[in-house]
Amino acid sequence: MMTRKPILEKISPEFGSSIKVIKDKSFVPDYEKFWHFHPEIQLVYVNKGKGKRHIGNHISYFNNSQLLLIGSNLPHNVFTDQLTIDGTQTIIQFRPEFLGEHFFEVPEMQGINELFELAKNGILFGKKTKQKIGKKVEKLSEKEGFKKILVLLEVLHGLAKSKDYTILNADGFVFEAEPQDSAKLDIIFKHVNENFTRQITLDEIADKVSLTVPAFCRYFKKVTGKTFTKLVNEYRIVHATKLLSESQMSITEVSFECGFNNFSHFNKLFKEFTGKSASKYRGELKLTIK
Repeated sequence: MMTRKPILEKISPEFGSSIKVIKDKSFVPDYEKFWHFHPEIQLVYVNKGKGKRHIGNHISYFNNSQLLLIGSNLPHNVFTDQLTIDGTQTIIQFRPEFLGEHFFEVPEMQGINELFELAKNGILFGKKTKQKIGKKVEKLSEKEGFKKILVLLEVLHGLAKSKDYTILNADGFVFEAEPQDSAKLDIIFKHVNENFTRQITLDEIADKVSLTVPAFCRYFKKVTGKTFTKLVNEYRIVHATKLLSESQMSITEVSFECGFNNFSHFNKLFKEFTGKSASKYRGELKLTIK
């Protein structure tokens, strides 16, 4: 079971480099499996694979490829469950000021500067941009020194010019809360992560952070942009997608295992969150694996 506690990740590029590049033919590094945030901007390209993305208060799934730009301090968990044959995942991480405090403020860099601002809400690029930019992203793992900087700038320039994208975290939840908010959120997410397969009452969760139920509901909606019930259901659906792909359980068994006591309610929510029915989701996974 993955934890949903948002942790601050400390990123250290390789010696002699200001950019961290990870190209992997298997699964993501362990730290990517946790809901985390960092001041570094992160570019993710998966050429063939499937998984889920949890960006701020947005959750969605990919079943082929993806090109994603995640801005500074935006909590995320981009988890590739499986890479298909010849599949690779490339992750690029760099500080916004890696070329100097004011480099991207010069007129020639205005487009990239605006891209970085937009990325604070998470950007998912479409098919045309993936085809055009994806190969360059993968080549970054082969470049060193000056050449690596040049290719990264070419990639960022291409992304800045793209009109083919979707903003994921449109409500704008960035992890810049006050320390006491951070502590409360840690407690809430930890409790949900450990107990979402059963009913969690509002009295119970409000008591965990020493708030009345009305105060808790106001606080939670303000900080996350969603109701507590919606959060719990998100956890359950994410777990359901995992069980559908990794277990032989029937869809009915999966729904009850994830904490739903009403199968039709599970089906309705599953389609709302993923855009497809549970049976279609499992069927597509089988096709992808084949």
